[in-house]
Amino acid sequence: MLVIGAPPRGGFPDSLNCPAPAVLNRVETWEVAVQDYARRLGFAVGLCLAATGLIAPAAFARDVKPVAVASANPGVAATSSADESQQTAPGAGQKSRLPYYVDFRARTAASYGHAFIWFGRTSDRKVEVAGLHPATDSVVPYIIGHVVPVPAETGASYGDLDEEYLLASYRIYLTEPEARVVFAYIKQKQANSPLWNAATYNCVMFISDIAKFMGMKVPGSHLLYPEDWVKQLYALNGGRKTVRIMVNQ
Repeated sequence: MLVIGAPPRGGFPDSLNCPAPAVLNRVETWEVAVQDYARRLGFAVGLCLAATGLIAPAAFARDVKPVAVASANPGVAATSSADESQQTAPGAGQKSRLPYYVDFRARTAASYGHAFIWFGRTSDRKVEVAGLHPATDSVVPYIIGHVVPVPAETGASYGDLDEEYLLASYRIYLTEPEARVVFAYIKQKQANSPLWNAATYNCVMFISDIAKFMGMKVPGSHLLYPEDWVKQLYALNGGRKTVRIMVNQ
């Protein structure tokens, strides 16, 4: 059994036992060793999950370089977010009654990518972000989260607001009454999603629940790459830009 905070039985591998320079603080040296060991452990865990089919076998090979913005619709050319709002928004006659949106998005990350949503008012430059991810920038909880649930956050993470990392985007427009209902649900999900686990409840499952609440058809698996999931969401719903949500008047 591996006890977090203590070295594994038998000590760290020889490559981690090299003497640190005297000028380095022992605490810093220990932290580096733990993180390096966690990365090695995570790679082994990932291979095991891939072998059992819990994650896509090619997950560790996915390119994480910044890419151009890609629409979920293969037939639509890549655009910036500003251009996208102009090109995909409803017609002028509908704008006044569809002033809100939920945007299902996927971006690059250091592993499989990340799925999240933007939501807000179309006329506002500021956006709200909701997405499930480990509650830290450290690699250690992320690795542990492939085995057991770890504490999560549900707001913006690094890269969520940067268009250069965006892989796919599918935006749905809402009336004000619809937005009140959907946004309240999103806030409820954020307040009641304390844990993240790569296999059972991950970022894709989080936004999948939101899409289902909105009455949309969703892909059958939450273990797809985020980019593939968003593109399948688009295809399953015929690329429509609106949904019908029951609102109590």
